[in-house]
Amino acid sequence: MLSLNALSWTSTPSAKALGINPRNSHLSRVHRIIRAFCSSPNSTSAGNLDSDDSQELSCRVNNFSGIKLEETVGLDSGKLRLDSWISSRISGVSRARVQSSIRSGLVSVNGRVISKVSHVVREGDMVNCTIEQLQPLRAEAEDIPLDIVYEDDHLLVVNKPAHMVVHPAPGNATGTLVNGILHHCRLSTVSFSNPEVLHDADDASDDEFCALSSDQDYNGGISSGLYEASVRPGIVHRLDKGTSGLLVVAKDENSHAHLAEQFKKHTIKRVYVSLTCGVPSPTCGRIEIPIGRDLNNRLRMIAAPGLNTRQKARYAASRYQVIEILACGGCALVEWRLETGRTHQIRAHAKYLGVPLLGDEVYGGTKSMALSLLQSRNPSSFRGLFVELVARIERPCLHALSLGFQHPNTGENVHFSQIPPADFTEILGQLRDIRAEKVT
Repeated sequence: MLSLNALSWTSTPSAKALGINPRNSHLSRVHRIIRAFCSSPNSTSAGNLDSDDSQELSCRVNNFSGIKLEETVGLDSGKLRLDSWISSRISGVSRARVQSSIRSGLVSVNGRVISKVSHVVREGDMVNCTIEQLQPLRAEAEDIPLDIVYEDDHLLVVNKPAHMVVHPAPGNATGTLVNGILHHCRLSTVSFSNPEVLHDADDASDDEFCALSSDQDYNGGISSGLYEASVRPGIVHRLDKGTSGLLVVAKDENSHAHLAEQFKKHTIKRVYVSLTCGVPSPTCGRIEIPIGRDLNNRLRMIAAPGLNTRQKARYAASRYQVIEILACGGCALVEWRLETGRTHQIRAHAKYLGVPLLGDEVYGGTKSMALSLLQSRNPSSFRGLFVELVARIERPCLHALSLGFQHPNTGENVHFSQIPPADFTEILGQLRDIRAEKVT
């Protein structure tokens, strides 16, 4: 285990399978035709479906672009919004994507184009839907200072600052890590698929890995493997906008493929540190709780046993250990080791434990909660200090401390570490000054 006490702290998405939910057997007479079209120029339709209505159609597509659904609303549907019904019939597509397709005039009910997403469908309605194409995002090279921890001909390891988005997304076309890497690697521009990601105040998620391809090689089509035909630069994984710390970037296709495979197999060693509101109980353990979308808040995920399929829950496992109990239990320094890499995994698991990350407004670690905990567990003489300390917190106190992997070219196991930035360490130092209790 990395010794935290030894450190001086004083200062594209991969291709998805399209699953079409099967009808109940007693509805086999309902007219059902579903065709899948891939967005590649060389793609063809999925072919004729078997007449058996219980048959499922599965097609690996890059981003659902061009998927066609023709189906009669069944007996068991009741009254449903059009966008909700379509989302339930095409597994994995986001409702926002469906809504955009409706507003673009790509959906009709009983032969009439419907542009209202809340239109109510009823038994017997014939719905025709085409999922709209995603427009490629473009990123231009920008001279952005980067903290390069390591670099060779095949990859580089970057220490990402907090508040920097990893790659461009709608509303964040410039100032991202990708813009800076393009300049650093002397590449002028890049185009890549518009990812269907969970947005967190314009950030990108940490889920799995992603791929970028150079402008001249981008074809907007299907991914035949783990990466696009050419990956330059290759953002192998992502961190939330508010998270600081280490990222590995591939410089060539072979390196990206090897690193992506390591992420897929969960052999990458990642250690994070955080400050939590309160102290986890017990002080060390393993959380094996699935994570899915919070249906009540599009900005966040939720960790809970028994999540339903509508929430697209995925297996997630994290190990945590309290390193120090701070300010009489008002806060704790916690180490996290990820076995999987789900969107907002640490943040969602911390909330599940009842100790959201300090400064994580989305997951409950609000300034008011932090202030209440700190003031209730410490002498009143610290009240002014706590008010000032909490006011300075501008992001979730989470840092990607270390990163280890097998070098894709040499096969050597390499390991990198980077202490948290000043905003994290200054808060930690003040909390330590009040009272710190190391946990063994």
